Amino acid sequence: MSIQIATIGIIGSGVMGTGITQIALQSNHQVYLYDAKDGAAQMAAEKLQATLNKLVEKNKITAESAQQALANLVVAARLDELKNCDLVIEAIVENLSVKQELLKQLEALVPENTIIASNTSSLSITAIASQSQHPERIAGYHFFNPVPLMKVVEVIPGIRTQPEIVSRLVNLSYKMGHRPVVAKDTPGFIINHTGRAYGTESLKILNENVANIHEIDRILKQNLGFKMGPFELLDLTGLDVSHPVMESVYEQYYQEPRYRPNVLTKQMLTAKQLGRKTGQGFYRYEAGQKLDEQPAIRVEKLAEYPAVWIAADFEADRQALTDYLNTHQISIDTQDYPAADSLILVASYGEDTSSSIQRLNLDATRTVAIDLINGLNVHRTLMPSLITQEKLSQAAHSIFNLDGNSVSVIQESVGFVAQRVIAMVINLACDIAQQGVATVDDINAAVRLGLGYSHGPISWGDVLGPAKILLILERMTQITADPRYRPSPWLQRRVKLNQSLTFTA
Repeated sequence: MSIQIATIGIIGSGVMGTGITQIALQSNHQVYLYDAKDGAAQMAAEKLQATLNKLVEKNKITAESAQQALANLVVAARLDELKNCDLVIEAIVENLSVKQELLKQLEALVPENTIIASNTSSLSITAIASQSQHPERIAGYHFFNPVPLMKVVEVIPGIRTQPEIVSRLVNLSYKMGHRPVVAKDTPGFIINHTGRAYGTESLKILNENVANIHEIDRILKQNLGFKMGPFELLDLTGLDVSHPVMESVYEQYYQEPRYRPNVLTKQMLTAKQLGRKTGQGFYRYEAGQKLDEQPAIRVEKLAEYPAVWIAADFEADRQALTDYLNTHQISIDTQDYPAADSLILVASYGEDTSSSIQRLNLDATRTVAIDLINGLNVHRTLMPSLITQEKLSQAAHSIFNLDGNSVSVIQESVGFVAQRVIAMVINLACDIAQQGVATVDDINAAVRLGLGYSHGPISWGDVLGPAKILLILERMTQITADPRYRPSPWLQRRVKLNQSLTFTA
């Protein structure tokens, strides 16, 4: 099959279809834009003209390039006007039977060498193509909103898709200025699959009453550098979108515990508390602005502090705490076992404070755990035990406020907040690599570009330390007996052999 992609047909003039049209036009492709709703494609064309004019005003593009782009746009009044396109991309409603029916109509119009692509975010490409006469020329081509800014696209072959189709779409992606990532036809593909961990684990933490939404969002943004907290993100996306995707991925993976949805989002969806679009989600909104922001609680400097005895799973953490305490002139108890009046500080991984106390045979009334998954130079999270003396909890809070950094104090939880979430993100990405859904490079690039993470999820494991991530997961699995935390074989083998998580044979 000889395929040259010069002319592109796009079906659906909503946000996604319009965005794909824009990047196709700006990469000098002729585009036929069609929408079954009367006048919708013309309205989209007018919006595109306004968008390109704004880019000219901001000196992002030249007036000449804007004119050329618009000259390449054809608003199609009928579907059959797309019959000579080299590629047709559908960006219509996420309904399997509707997409299948559209593909049947297209196959009656276009020649056999026309590629047909679906912008589906959650449906199986193999299922979409299953009713078609030529499933070998059908593939997934999944862009992200807003398309011109989200510089990544997933290319998904179905079971019967010809390899040449994938190659052509990959090459086209580069021409349109986007990074292509090739994914197997599996639920969620790469980005929506990997992204499950961030929201679902945060919801589980909230359900366990470990911390409120403000603290969870704050910890994950300030400690790990996520651009938005999970509850801010759920409000932005809307639970009418997010919760059905959670349920869909969970069911498509036959109730795999890692993807287990949450009863809370189901209740909020039923109550129509969807997020920003309804003015009420996890937060309240007015004119698009978040209300009721709760600042971090600060404990001022105390008149005197107890000596601090340190226990740490890793020597680097012990040294970091020692250096911090010395800098702020806090006495350190260096005895083998803590003195009767010392504050006991435990830098542990994967455990709740009670488990650390039991493992180390410590006094529960004087013990506070601290999370150092991302070091000490960021937001700090403290976790007293159920019976830690309030004055010692306050002393620990004040100590870690001394340099101006904010502190969160949470209820007991396996793996704190940041440890739990990032370990789940990394572990899920490792499992995606283990399944061969995509290459390590594509997984890292897709998630970094598509979700805005500061690192690709597998390379993030190398940054934080694979042994730490494995320890977190092993201890959470042991304590909770919940299979959602079981470590991926990909992770386990590389830690055993002291290899980078990105290592491939």
